[in-house]
Amino acid sequence: MKKPKKLRLRKLMRFSLVIVLVALQLSFVVADPGREGRSFPARALAPDPGKGFEYNAIAWSLAKMAVYDSLRLEDVGLSRYVFQIALKGMERLQRSGLIQSDILSIVDFSKPSSERRLYVIDLDNYQLLFNTWVAHGMRSGKLMANVFSNKPSSKKSSLGFYVTGEPYLGSNGYSLKLRGVEKGINDLAQRRAIVLHGADYVSESFIQSQGYIGRSLGCPAVPADVSRPLIDEIKEGTCLFIYHPTSTYRSRSKLIR
Repeated sequence: MKKPKKLRLRKLMRFSLVIVLVALQLSFVVADPGREGRSFPARALAPDPGKGFEYNAIAWSLAKMAVYDSLRLEDVGLSRYVFQIALKGMERLQRSGLIQSDILSIVDFSKPSSERRLYVIDLDNYQLLFNTWVAHGMRSGKLMANVFSNKPSSKKSSLGFYVTGEPYLGSNGYSLKLRGVEKGINDLAQRRAIVLHGADYVSESFIQSQGYIGRSLGCPAVPADVSRPLIDEIKEGTCLFIYHPTSTYRSRSKLIR
């Protein structure tokens, strides 16, 4: 009988901590007089070496959530839920030392390829750096991506969290290496040569003629005219999260549970 009581006590303490931190975060938000409806945290909840990692994780996530409202990311199609789980995984990757930068890239495959579903956000400086189109694998679907795989030669996209590597010149021009960090979900990305690169078939003109953008062999391809500046912004150790609301991913990913 002792174990259940301890577990209930721990859950109660965690819940209480979240409530306190939310109240603190809200009390630190002030309006920006130069921009109607925009707000910034007057004093972010900074990590404290004297606190536990759980406190620091919640504090970091709450501080970064202010970016969502400040940039009105809902207005450009990024849901609060997707942003929240992206932050959750990103914080864990930071804690493990895999990423150092506060640049967060999110690909939302719940949206059709005809919509701008790639978001690159500078969490430190409150900037939406890029919001553009991004391709999915040809066997993942046509207009919508619905099927995903980690297998070589599947020509399907893989979901989950990636850490960006070095840029290089390859068969698709200036490209960016991606390291999948979720075992069994995307950890064969390097073996599959899944990289971020530019492609002529990812364009507004292609959408106008076909109703959707072209599809890749599994790579998150972006418009050719923005590929170089985008790659240079997110290269070498930033977080990329590819999302889809499939229950299979949610149940398997250790980073968002």
